[in-house]
Amino acid sequence: MASTAVRPEQDNGERLLAGDIRALRKARGLTLSEIAFKLGRSVGWVSQVERELSVPSLGDLRAFAELFGVPLSLFFSHDVPVEKERGVVVRAGSRRSLGTSESGLVEELLSPDLGGSFEMLRSVFAPGAELKTEARRPTEEAGYVVSGTFEIEIGGIWHQLGEGDSFRFEGKPFRWRNPGAEPAVIIWVVSPPVY
Repeated sequence: MASTAVRPEQDNGERLLAGDIRALRKARGLTLSEIAFKLGRSVGWVSQVERELSVPSLGDLRAFAELFGVPLSLFFSHDVPVEKERGVVVRAGSRRSLGTSESGLVEELLSPDLGGSFEMLRSVFAPGAELKTEARRPTEEAGYVVSGTFEIEIGGIWHQLGEGDSFRFEGKPFRWRNPGAEPAVIIWVVSPPVY
């Protein structure tokens, strides 16, 4: 009887994992064949993973994380204690963490999963943290400064932002930095999802 109580949770976790892998592949414009080639796996296996017919090992998840450029932790912590909230609500204590304090940026996924047309993140930039090399993604992005001081360069122009300020850009190169003595907390929205 205990095994039947555990199995639905495993099924839900596998369903969310499969959806995340599919969403990441599509967000990066990759085909099943390209993923299979890069992972050294068959197209059939990748397709089965995306359809919840095969469960990737920890080694496979590491390979997916490296391929997609996301932290391994993204594929874990799908636990939602109340079934009716699954895919709809993310409780503060159940967010998936996507970074480490050593990098100067810790992000938490506020969206329930990566299957939608956008993702919402709570990004905490440590004092002095900065992205020194320009990044450019095929996305539309927006952010709202909850607290702290935040500077963002969009298309070669620096903007200094404070609490309550917001920004938006699409497909432009960007860099950021926190020049303040306190962490900067930003709610960041990205479409399509990149994590």
